[in-house]
Amino acid sequence: MFARYLLASICALSGDFAVFLALDRVGASPVIAAVGGYGAGLVVHWIISIRFVFVLDQGPTHAQRIGFVVSAMLGMGVTMLLVGALSALGLAPPLAKLLSVPLSFLTVYAIRKYGVFARA
Repeated sequence: MFARYLLASICALSGDFAVFLALDRVGASPVIAAVGGYGAGLVVHWIISIRFVFVLDQGPTHAQRIGFVVSAMLGMGVTMLLVGALSALGLAPPLAKLLSVPLSFLTVYAIRKYGVFARA
């Protein structure tokens, strides 16, 4: 399951980073760009996760949908905090975003595996 989740996350991160870089290029603040990118990645991740990562006998429950979004909000918070802080310290926003990925990824993976989709 971890390998499938990692692949889903790589796909989502590609969409996330594309939107992030586009927003950064047009002058959005690093935190706003991080939120926009994370939101785009969330949609990609949901679609891949419910089809290929967390095999569900029936469709996702309402609680799983809510849990997925809540876990994403926590991951987005981690991302925003790190991108904002690292950018304020002088790191280029794309590098700050890249450095935020491991902590955000592991936090959200643990919540989804052991909480949201524990029975999947």
